[in-house]
Amino acid sequence: MADKRDYYEVLGISKNATEDEIKKAYRSLAKKYHPDVNKAKDAEEKFKEINEAYEVLSDPQKKATYDQFGFAGMDGFSQGGTYGGFGGFEDINDIFSSFFGGSPFGSSYSSSRRSNAPRQGDDRLQRVTIDFLEACFGKDLEFDIDVDETCKACNGSGAASPSDITTCSTCGGSGSVIRQQRTPLGVMQTQSVCPDCQGTGKKIKKICPECRGKGYNRRKTTITTHIPAGISDGQRIRVAGKGERGYNGGPNGDLYLEVRIRPDKQFERDGKNILLEIAVTAVDATIGTKMDIPTIYGDVSMKIPAGTQEGTVMRLKEKGVPDIRGGKPGDQLCIVHIEVDKKLSAKEKELYKELQNLQQKAGKESIWQRFKKQFD
Repeated sequence: MADKRDYYEVLGISKNATEDEIKKAYRSLAKKYHPDVNKAKDAEEKFKEINEAYEVLSDPQKKATYDQFGFAGMDGFSQGGTYGGFGGFEDINDIFSSFFGGSPFGSSYSSSRRSNAPRQGDDRLQRVTIDFLEACFGKDLEFDIDVDETCKACNGSGAASPSDITTCSTCGGSGSVIRQQRTPLGVMQTQSVCPDCQGTGKKIKKICPECRGKGYNRRKTTITTHIPAGISDGQRIRVAGKGERGYNGGPNGDLYLEVRIRPDKQFERDGKNILLEIAVTAVDATIGTKMDIPTIYGDVSMKIPAGTQEGTVMRLKEKGVPDIRGGKPGDQLCIVHIEVDKKLSAKEKELYKELQNLQQKAGKESIWQRFKKQFD
C-alpha cells in the first residue's frame, strides 16, 4: 500500500467534494488517459489508478470506510464488473457516449451488459453493540450470519455440468429481448429482460443436484472480525464478501458492521478525550491534597492544588481513548466538584468554629463580604 497515491489526490479533488464533483473529475481524467485515446506509455496505468479511486470514492459506504481507515479499510476490496482492470462499464460507456458519440464496446454493449453480465451483489448492514471499554481497547468480535455462498459443485452456474449449459434461443444469449410496435408517431422499440432465461442468456438442460440450479447455497457462517481500539459510536467495519449474493456469477457484496457503544456509568467520551467528574471536599480543595483518580488504564495519582475552585478542569495526559489511526491517545479531563460535608462530628465542628474565629480576629474579609460589596 505504501506506493499507492491517496485517492483524492489521484482525482485532484478535496475530501469535501460532492458526488457530482467526484464524477466530473473522474470523467475528465478518464477521457484524458483512456488507452484508446492517449498513447503515452503510462496512460494505461494512470487509467487504472483513476478507475480504482473512482470505484471507492463514488460509493458512499466504501468512501466512508476509506476516510476512516485509509487503504487498510480497503483490504479484500473486490472490483466487480471491470474491463481489463479499468473502471465500471457504465461510466466508461457514458464517457464515450458523451465525448466520442458511442460505446467503445459496440452498439450492442448497453443491452447485453446490463442483462447478463456478472454483477456484484448488494452490501448488507448489521448493527453490533459493544461496551465502552471494548471500544477503547478493541476486541475480536465473533458472530454467526447466514451467507449465500457460490455452489462448489457447479461453480455458480447452476448446471450439473458445463455441457448442460446452452445459449438461450429466445434472446440469442444477450439476456434481453427487443420488441417493435407501430404507432401513429412511428415505430416504438422497447427492450426488456428475456422471459425465458431471466436475463442470464443461458438455458440449463440439467440442473446441479447440489444447489438445485440456484448456483448458490445458503450457509450459517461464523465470522470473526477485529474491532480496532478507539472506534467511535456509529463507525462501520467492512467485512468483504459477506453481503448479498452476486448476479450471474458475480461476487457477493460486502457486509458493514455499524458499531454502537454502550455508555459507561462514570466515564464520558468526547472525541479522544474522556471526561470524569471528581468529588473533592472543601478542606482538600482549600489546602490541597493528592488523590488516586480512576482512569480506563487504572488508578493514577493526581495532585489537587491548594485553592482549587469548583468546576476546575484538571488534565491527565494521554489517559484518554487510543487513536484509531495509531497516533497519541487523548487525555482524561477531570472536572472538580467541591462537596461540603453535611454531617460533622463534634470535633470537626469545633475546628471549623475555631477557623471562623481566627479569620474574624485577623480582620480577613470573608467570601460573603466580598460578594456583598458588588451590590453596594
